[in-house]
Amino acid sequence: MTTSADIKLKPVEVVVVGLGVAGSIICKELAVAGMQVVGIERGRMLESRNDFAMPYAHDELRFEAHRSDILQNLSRETLTFRNAVNETALPMRQHGSFKMGEVVGGTGVHWGGVALRFLPWDFETRSRTEARYGKDIFPEDCTSQDWGVTYDELEPYFDQFEHIYGIGGKAGNLNGEIQPGGNPFEGPRSREFPNPPTPHTYAGSLFAKSAESLGYKPFPTPTAGMTQAYTNLYKQHLGECVRGGFCSGHGCAMDAKATPLTTVVPSLAHHANFEMRTLCNVIRINKDSTGKKATGVTYVDARGRTVEQPADIVIVTSYAFNNARLLLLSGIGKPYDPVTNTGAVGKNYAYQVTSHTRLYFEDKVFNPFMGGAALGISIDEYNGDNFDHSGVGFVGGAFINTNSSGAPPVRVHPVPDGTPAWGSEWKKAAAHYYNRTFSISAHGSCQSYRTHYLDLDPTYKDAYGLPLMRLTFDWHDNEKRMSEYVTKKAAEIARAIAPSKLNSHAVKGKYSIVPYQSTHNTGGAIMGADPETSVVNKFLQCWDAPNVFVVGGSAFPQNGSNNPTATIGALACWAADSIKEGYRRRPGLLV
Repeated sequence: MTTSADIKLKPVEVVVVGLGVAGSIICKELAVAGMQVVGIERGRMLESRNDFAMPYAHDELRFEAHRSDILQNLSRETLTFRNAVNETALPMRQHGSFKMGEVVGGTGVHWGGVALRFLPWDFETRSRTEARYGKDIFPEDCTSQDWGVTYDELEPYFDQFEHIYGIGGKAGNLNGEIQPGGNPFEGPRSREFPNPPTPHTYAGSLFAKSAESLGYKPFPTPTAGMTQAYTNLYKQHLGECVRGGFCSGHGCAMDAKATPLTTVVPSLAHHANFEMRTLCNVIRINKDSTGKKATGVTYVDARGRTVEQPADIVIVTSYAFNNARLLLLSGIGKPYDPVTNTGAVGKNYAYQVTSHTRLYFEDKVFNPFMGGAALGISIDEYNGDNFDHSGVGFVGGAFINTNSSGAPPVRVHPVPDGTPAWGSEWKKAAAHYYNRTFSISAHGSCQSYRTHYLDLDPTYKDAYGLPLMRLTFDWHDNEKRMSEYVTKKAAEIARAIAPSKLNSHAVKGKYSIVPYQSTHNTGGAIMGADPETSVVNKFLQCWDAPNVFVVGGSAFPQNGSNNPTATIGALACWAADSIKEGYRRRPGLLV
């Protein structure tokens, strides 16, 4: 890859790298404000009603198997993985533990639609926990920290995102007053959800009744699957979900799942001051002679040409891994060194700790061909710091839920423990229990640690000759203890439903990148109040290059238990306002 560009374009005011959940919102907000914006996306453009038309929307092999054409092409660029710093990292050749998108809309196209806000505690994890329990509660090598921004500051932007994405749910805390039927543990919200909650499914009703019998407060999981026809803040029309069952991992044939393609991207076409460039892979953020100011980006277009796009402001809004990698490739910020515990770029990678308790019945039948994005019921008693952690031996927690999302038959064929892994007995069990089972899941938080980080691999390179991202990560004792604790709680709820058989498995042993778990990867370009321990400040602005903003899951200093998309959307709305109302008027550091 040559360092000089084949083509140099005219300067623009803003260039946005990545058109997923965060990037699409920022492009829209800045374009509305009259700024000249170029959005660059390495994937192709899709049109929901054509590309996800029936029956193609239900094609599991196309969208969910290793051949998926809406996920990142791992033959061109992947990452390498190892559990510990003394191991050799090897390339990930197939999507397994997580699935990164590579189309306009990014991972937001195939997300499942769970739209929970992070809790107030999530943003002040370190200070609140130490104030309640003392400093010794955190493991010695834990590097979790406060975000530098609070829930109260972000609440209006959570609300803005929910009204862009038409989230359906029931408020549990309206301006400090607990509401019946909602989540009593959520942070105060300024108004009700824009759409009503989902109705209970059969599995959801069983879960809710059992949870209530044990003293819990179940609530409908907030969902991005439209519970009624809806017109959003950008005048985009979404249809009501028909519960077709192919949401997570798929696009929506009905334009009923809120994604960047259905909520934001179509409205960008109306702005003469916005230009979208697809099939263009940004490989570098360019800097001036001081190294403290970005001058634009260089990308490789579909014809293999290197193109330089000068810009006054560079906003990086791709996936968490790619955000950190682009900073490392561009020499922006100091790379993290786990030996000295200095530097911040690549620091505090965290994942999400999930476990499942599966119930099997002989006397109950469920419809696996119906389901929807986040069509479920949850409880929050064991989330964050909603319960007393004295003596439990860990920090953090989980929300517990059941989700009737449908059971695609190629991928989903659960059988009870002890069933042979193949042969006639397996076939008999798979057929028998296909519509006689559902799962209760615990979605747990993950703290950050000194030896969990991202850096550039010294050996493996991508198709352009650039170093791959290297991931070093394993389960920590804190997360294993947390998983065991909350999984037991989930199993108690399951037993009260009286299934004929029950499998319950907490996280144990080493983390494996092979089986799918969640696409909830965070960290690498984290937020904070101290430039020594964070990459961006509370406004998502790089400490070392004030005209560079980095927005996405990469900003999370550790991961909460709630799915990250709503928080990423809120950060995008917050950062857009910070640029419009702050940086544009007074260029320079905003803090």
